[in-house]
Amino acid sequence: MKTPVTNIADLRAMARRRVPRAFFEYADRGSYDETTLHENRRALDRLQLRQRVMQDVDNRSLATTILGEPVSMPLAIAPTGLTGLQHGSGEIHGARAAAEARIPFCLSTMSICSIEQVRAACDTPFWFQVYVMRDRGFTRELIRRARAAQCSALMLTADLTVQGQRHREIKNGLSVPPKVTLRNLLDIASKPRWIWHVLKAPSRSFGNLEGRIGGADSLTTLAQWIASQFDPTLNWDDLAWIREEWPGKLIVKGILDPEDARLAVQHGVDAIVVSNHGGRQLDGAPGTIDVLPSIVDAVEGRTEVLFDSGITSGQDLLKALALGARAGLIGKAFLYGLGANGQQGVTQAIELVRRELSVTMALTGQRDATRISPDVIWRGA
Repeated sequence: MKTPVTNIADLRAMARRRVPRAFFEYADRGSYDETTLHENRRALDRLQLRQRVMQDVDNRSLATTILGEPVSMPLAIAPTGLTGLQHGSGEIHGARAAAEARIPFCLSTMSICSIEQVRAACDTPFWFQVYVMRDRGFTRELIRRARAAQCSALMLTADLTVQGQRHREIKNGLSVPPKVTLRNLLDIASKPRWIWHVLKAPSRSFGNLEGRIGGADSLTTLAQWIASQFDPTLNWDDLAWIREEWPGKLIVKGILDPEDARLAVQHGVDAIVVSNHGGRQLDGAPGTIDVLPSIVDAVEGRTEVLFDSGITSGQDLLKALALGARAGLIGKAFLYGLGANGQQGVTQAIELVRRELSVTMALTGQRDATRISPDVIWRGA
């Protein structure tokens, strides 16, 4: 008898069995001692919800807008690297599932399928996330390719100019495209379903980088390549030339301090993403939910605030909305669904969050996802 999938943890367990260890742990683990990775979970768990009754919570609405576009619920799929190595054609599956659910999907610079491959396979425009490379000409080219693909927003990730060490990536010898070694031979061979889907995919290396940046398709480790290519000189002045190349909606991801949030507002960005990169960069940083209220206060409604790093349920999402986020992003939860069951698994992940959000709204006396207030959070007697 097939065990029903009832939460994101079930999808994680399935993905762990179906995805080779190096790629599963790339999605699952964090940097250094993983203190921040675990703090994202602990911080959300510390917040308790205020139960309300007799409130007439029939006809609940989860609909809202993100960057002025209508969405079915306050959720988007975060940009994730190596998505197509969790499941072949993973970026296409993610974009299609998001389109069906009527929520945004953000494609990463470090995707396996390219911008053009995803656009050709999907009718619905998606967001594109960009890293600034040492080769600024190539970064400009990436942005122009996103414009040509009619991407509806550009997300600049600001917190990965220098990579925090992720011990598991080094120990696993993570490489792209995947290499079969004595160490991983049995692990990969035991995943015939994964092998089949990856072999069928249009790309098995970094689709956006192939043939354009040296070493992108023959690196020793991902971390070594990033260290050689990502630009640590990135600063707020760079938004000027990025704006010249990108006239559309601009999002800055990686904001964890109120002062940086104010600087983002001063530079006219359309949205910020409160994020600690899922605990994969600065270890020892606080959980994102703990800093969210101070950042919401700092921007004073002058830009949209999106919440990232830690959402694995609709209850997590409700807590972020209660503390001022316009919407939340899922990264790990998305990848667990993808690794577990491809596009169907992504749909499962989205719908799990949707149902949990709706039920939790009802049990806290809420009917409208755009009107969730801090009163939802239990403050004690």
